[in-house]
Amino acid sequence: MQTLIEARSLFKDFGPTRALRGVDLTVSAGESVAIMGPSGSGKTTLLHSVAGIETPDAGQVLLHRLGTTVDVAALSDRRRSELRRTAFGFVFQQGLLLPELTAAENVALPLLLLGTARADAEFEAARLLDLLGIGDKAQSRIGELSGGQQQRVAIARAQAAQPEVVFADEPTGALDSVTSAEVMAALLASTVGSGRALVVVTHDAGVAARCDRTLHMADGMMVESTGVEAAARAGETS
Repeated sequence: MQTLIEARSLFKDFGPTRALRGVDLTVSAGESVAIMGPSGSGKTTLLHSVAGIETPDAGQVLLHRLGTTVDVAALSDRRRSELRRTAFGFVFQQGLLLPELTAAENVALPLLLLGTARADAEFEAARLLDLLGIGDKAQSRIGELSGGQQQRVAIARAQAAQPEVVFADEPTGALDSVTSAEVMAALLASTVGSGRALVVVTHDAGVAARCDRTLHMADGMMVESTGVEAAARAGETS
């Protein structure tokens, strides 16, 4: 598989606390990776550093796209913001949707901010909501939707600009187990199923089990990997 994004020897401090200690991460197109670990292990800091939300104190974050390689960590704030609007999509635990807008308007908003014509943005929003099984909720306000429906809107919004990588931080953390499974299935189908990469931070072993690989963090370091990568390594040493 083609490597899409890779982190090399990332370090990040918050005051006296070292959140990342030389962390490496590689994610390929069409791959889903879960990052697990106890609170304070550095998993969310890693996700934010790779996604250009935080700037690591040392190390590189290399994004391979459009025939070029850029070091996300070395970009200006403006350029990182641009990548977050185009190359990266985000799904958070609470969705962070705008309650005064309808589901369709929330999904169309990223496209409108990129200068897409309103009719085209609305058409794409309707298409994405349809794909995620909530096309009939397009004109509903966010407060009229269930938690699972709200997360599906967030998933649609994250993919409106057709990003190469979708980052999800505890996307099912506020949901019951049945709804969590449904939302995770929708997230995987609409990202990996479309050739995009998915990076998920989660405490839920059930969510992690649905991803191709699971990476475990402790004290700012990677301590274990399971799934496709671990199996490949075992084959190399057998």
